[in-house]
Amino acid sequence: MNMRNQWPVLPVVAGLASGLLTGCGTETGDSGGSGTSVVMGMSDDVLATDPASGYDPGSWLLFNNVFQSLLSFPKGATEPQPEAAEQCAFSDTKATVYKCTLKDGLKFSNGDALTSADVKFSFDRMLKIDDPDGPAVMFPTLEKVETPDDKTVVFRLNTPDATFPSKIASGAGSIVDEDHYDAEGLRKDGAAVGSGPYKLDKFDDGEAVFSVNEHYKGTAEVQNDGVTLKFFHGDQDALKKALLAGEVDIAYRGLTAGDIADIEKSGGDSGVEVVEGSSAEVQHLVFNMDDPVAGQLGVRKAIAHLIDRDALIEDVYQGTATPLYSIIPAGIGGHNTAFFDTYGARPSKAKAAAALRAEGINGKVKLTLWSTPSRYGPATDQTLKTIAEQLNASGLFDADVQSVAFDQYEKDIAAGKYGVYVKGWIPDYPDADNFTAPFFGKGNVLSNNYSNNSITGTLIPSTAAESDRSATDDEFGQLQDIVAKELPVLPVWQAKQYAVVHDNVYGLEYCLDASTVFRFWELSKG
Repeated sequence: MNMRNQWPVLPVVAGLASGLLTGCGTETGDSGGSGTSVVMGMSDDVLATDPASGYDPGSWLLFNNVFQSLLSFPKGATEPQPEAAEQCAFSDTKATVYKCTLKDGLKFSNGDALTSADVKFSFDRMLKIDDPDGPAVMFPTLEKVETPDDKTVVFRLNTPDATFPSKIASGAGSIVDEDHYDAEGLRKDGAAVGSGPYKLDKFDDGEAVFSVNEHYKGTAEVQNDGVTLKFFHGDQDALKKALLAGEVDIAYRGLTAGDIADIEKSGGDSGVEVVEGSSAEVQHLVFNMDDPVAGQLGVRKAIAHLIDRDALIEDVYQGTATPLYSIIPAGIGGHNTAFFDTYGARPSKAKAAAALRAEGINGKVKLTLWSTPSRYGPATDQTLKTIAEQLNASGLFDADVQSVAFDQYEKDIAAGKYGVYVKGWIPDYPDADNFTAPFFGKGNVLSNNYSNNSITGTLIPSTAAESDRSATDDEFGQLQDIVAKELPVLPVWQAKQYAVVHDNVYGLEYCLDASTVFRFWELSKG
């Protein structure tokens, strides 16, 4: 999710999301609230309270708890289920007409009835505003929304899109109250009116305060009496101190890999524990195919043969990530190991040298790796520096690293100024389509001048039209094999997701999974 400019980027935090759950227990309180509230600290900011604008991890955290979507992702699952809807289904064989029937008695937090008109208004509004920092970019296939009656919503698509249910189950599908939002402009007062499990009582630069929405009707069973989200604006030391001092119950998205490792080593002596969950957060090197150096396949192959992911993760991330050898990460249907199969896991100077010779290159390759310091996590610059050191240690490269502020970084990439640069990604929805179509489809968001006719003309349209998502595995495998061979990008790592909690806090393991939905309602305090 930047999800715009247009790389859906959720800033990667070193030591933040795959793996078995560890740490805190799995107890929860009674449904409807335990009589206690939970305080959570986060380094990310919430950039918007209006779902027509926000397209960042903090904003979607708010949306997923304050607003309802027609569908939602159950904990630990990647298949959407009905939420505000009683049922949803494609009503044609081509996956171009999607029909939902709403539950009876839905209300917003202010008591207003939620009808199909509010659903239509929410989608029409988002697309009309088309905010540059909003999720409208996710819906190029949505032609129009119809409301035959108060409980029925019909989405008509201009192209078959079997991933549409997953898209509307995300934060982008948030339903707002038609009577309290401008059809043509964003809400600017920091308030929100939704029908989700929580209502937003307060929002300012220091914190957001959420209480239980008494009008909520959906699948969530609330285990607390409210949540306060404190913002630390990237100050990792302050977040750690607040956690250890008991000022916050949970630290999420913001502790360094070293902090995570130290807390795990303490074995709970500090009164806090690490909870680990799965994630589909990834980081790649991107190659500009028109660059005079990186545009040469032999150079890209040499880099692929020299990168040592295991050493990188050990040295920089202290084990809080895993090596990534695919475009589609582990835990997402369609995942394979195309880059492992093609280039192996162990660095090979001999194979790298052979790739350069085949390109007619005999001297050292002078190369700059471009980074941006914080957008993809605090360890991004160090990651690129470590990769440059690995390349230089082979004697085949003379590589250096330049780090540029994010705004300038994006402008320079769009202008084609960089040969090799880094991008991070957390999916909008947990489907292989979201790791492939944006990168390799028509008008790909990487700005790296890559196109393959088999991918754009056959594989992406075919997989998008297949409603049985498990039936797309072979075609997604073919796509990844092509990408591994042509090397427009090089996968580096897949993150693990962590939260650090006091030992009287429960339910975190239900908040950290590949759906990227952080479920406030699962949290409780003993």
